[in-house]
Amino acid sequence: MTTIDLNADLGETVDGVPTADDEALFAVISSANVACGGHAGDARSMAEAVERAARFGVAIGAHPSYPDRPGFGRRPLAIAAAELRAAVSAQLDALVDVGADIRYIKPHGALYHAVTTDAAHATALAEAVSDLSHRLGRGLPILAMPGEISGAAREHGLEVVAEAFLDRGYTPSGELVPRGEPGAVIEDPDAAAARAVRLARERTVVAVDGSSVAVAAASFCLHGDSPGSVAAARAVRAALDAASVSVRAPW
Repeated sequence: MTTIDLNADLGETVDGVPTADDEALFAVISSANVACGGHAGDARSMAEAVERAARFGVAIGAHPSYPDRPGFGRRPLAIAAAELRAAVSAQLDALVDVGADIRYIKPHGALYHAVTTDAAHATALAEAVSDLSHRLGRGLPILAMPGEISGAAREHGLEVVAEAFLDRGYTPSGELVPRGEPGAVIEDPDAAAARAVRLARERTVVAVDGSSVAVAAASFCLHGDSPGSVAAARAVRAALDAASVSVRAPW
């Protein structure tokens, strides 16, 4: 039986207000990327995520970002590597402090994209993850797309686990369509479900121009703050179950 991880970005409260139905999403995923203060989230939301993860049997991943709450972490940020390392470390520590058993790290938003092309920021992220790994006594995998982060992680003895996106458009070159451009976000739950099954079976996605793009991934992502995220998550889980794809965290 094929096995795949299904992850979602959760705990993304802004001024105490959730941006997603975390309770409903925790019920169908296997891994939760928990916001830890950089772009969203606070001590209460992190603690609630820890409680939900235990109740639903979901693995917790830290979801650090550029320190940019006004921009929800989705704006590129010119920041020194040392400052970025410190900011990410502070976010990881905040999640540990509420009792989270962190199993992996997934950067958020603009930082996620930056570490594929910016060697300095990729190294800063890898250093912060390595620091926590040493304190915990075990290596923490980094969930990301291939790029500069792959080499930076290797240099620090860390593994990079590849993921694919079920609710984001792909370009013919295999990159994500930038937010704001046509086709950037997939809102149809059935389309997300069909993509999940195709990825699990064929390791390909249909790009915005209709071409087929090879995408090998061990984890599939759904954004909790996307429109219709709960309906999409439920449709994806049902489709994977029907296709005899086991949904299980690999961490």
